[in-house]
Amino acid sequence: TCLVLVQRVEAADPDPLVDFSANATTPVFRNIFANGDVTTGSGGVRAALDIGKFPGLTSEGLTVVQFKMVPCGENVPHTHPRATELLSLISGGPLQAGFVDTKGETHINILYPGDLIVFPRGLLHFEVNVGTELAFYISAMNSQNPGTLDADGAVLQLPERAAAIALNIDIAAVRALKSQRPYNEPPTLEAAKPGVCVPGQLITTTV
Repeated sequence: TCLVLVQRVEAADPDPLVDFSANATTPVFRNIFANGDVTTGSGGVRAALDIGKFPGLTSEGLTVVQFKMVPCGENVPHTHPRATELLSLISGGPLQAGFVDTKGETHINILYPGDLIVFPRGLLHFEVNVGTELAFYISAMNSQNPGTLDADGAVLQLPERAAAIALNIDIAAVRALKSQRPYNEPPTLEAAKPGVCVPGQLITTTV
């Protein structure tokens, strides 16, 4: 019984029961940046697929997202509670990318075209384009419904007192942040404020 429970906890999406979804007419999806779930922010464009847009993914345990991120753009810190993510930088950048584990240790790396990085399921992670060129990269996740939790935005959804204690600031500061930082749903890429990031500088793994 214990073994069965452990296997259920560790499993991702259930195994498919058919070769290919009966709702899918083709295994090909064309032009994700035109026909996918597209969100545009100050930091670039994000285009995602789900089973609504691409029925061919049904029961395959996959989600795919493509990004075009401007220099000094960021995919802000977030988690995927139901999926591990594998990110591949195709061109441009480089990207500073990493995550924080449950021991509070940071794992920061610089990615160049052809590099991949894994973000373990549920861990807080981010990507910043620290280069001078548009970064084009692809992420694949092992769930058809991975979920995305915007970390900063989620903290600001808490009661003001709870957020103030967590961030070690006063309630007035929390209220000011709430007015400037809504919950990021659907997720968008954000550009750095002037002076925060200079393209091509501080290409480092230093925290």
